[in-house]
Amino acid sequence: MLLGALEAGGTKMVCSTGDETGRIYARQSFPTTTPAETMPRILDFFRGAQIEALGIGSFGPLDLKESSPAFGSITSTPKEAWRFFALLPSLRAGLCVPMRLDTDVNAAALGEYTLGAAAGLSSCLYVTVGTGVGGGLVAENQLVHGLVHPEFGHFYLKPHPDDPAPRGFCPYHEGCVEGLVSGPSIEKRWGAKARLLPENHPAWALEAHYLAQMCMAAILVLSPEKIILGGGVMRQKHLFPPVRENVRDMLGGYVRHPAILEDTDTFIVPPGLGENSGVTGALLLAARAARENTPC
Repeated sequence: MLLGALEAGGTKMVCSTGDETGRIYARQSFPTTTPAETMPRILDFFRGAQIEALGIGSFGPLDLKESSPAFGSITSTPKEAWRFFALLPSLRAGLCVPMRLDTDVNAAALGEYTLGAAAGLSSCLYVTVGTGVGGGLVAENQLVHGLVHPEFGHFYLKPHPDDPAPRGFCPYHEGCVEGLVSGPSIEKRWGAKARLLPENHPAWALEAHYLAQMCMAAILVLSPEKIILGGGVMRQKHLFPPVRENVRDMLGGYVRHPAILEDTDTFIVPPGLGENSGVTGALLLAARAARENTPC
């Protein structure tokens, strides 16, 4: 079965074809500009591929309530051109195939839970730390949506005393995860992109401290069996050891489980699928849509 996968990102759109095993056949990406410019390119790619179903992992926030009049729309995104854009209805109008939509991070969590670092477990948290910060959660073998869907990048962190910008840089909230640890926040705080900062730069101690707070909150509130940290910032592999060490220190022995006390190296991990977590998850969403055979 030929499936389509759309990774709808705030910076770029990635269109792929593949199958339910996660095998990727073809991929094309282009910048996310305006819906008027971007949507025809998406539709042209998938029409040409003659896919049988489509899975979409999109930036948000999204309206994922099927009973809502705005179901399938992007809602209060900072990207003004895409605010309240009817993404799923537009795709359905242009491609008459079964489709499923979820957040980009839920798609990545699904990919990692099924075929990646969390395969064989019943829960995992996938957090992307890049242009923004978002988290996708699988709990008891189900993707979590709830009232809207988790907005993991926007809970508050305790400011570090050495942070030159403790209020962070989120336009919505002072001192939230995204405003303190995202790639743009690092650049605004230190005047250089994260990838250009040496490993001994003070930025990384600060980053590890905040990421550890984030992981600690996830452990205490969500109790996932695996925490997977992906995204552009987490390509800095030297971040993982201090994050794990800080998590152990912050928890202070309260959570009495070997994953925390002894095996943090296998509990807080990079994506097992590398850069393909999102596309794999979107292909799995497409496979679900094909099985449900939802009418277009």
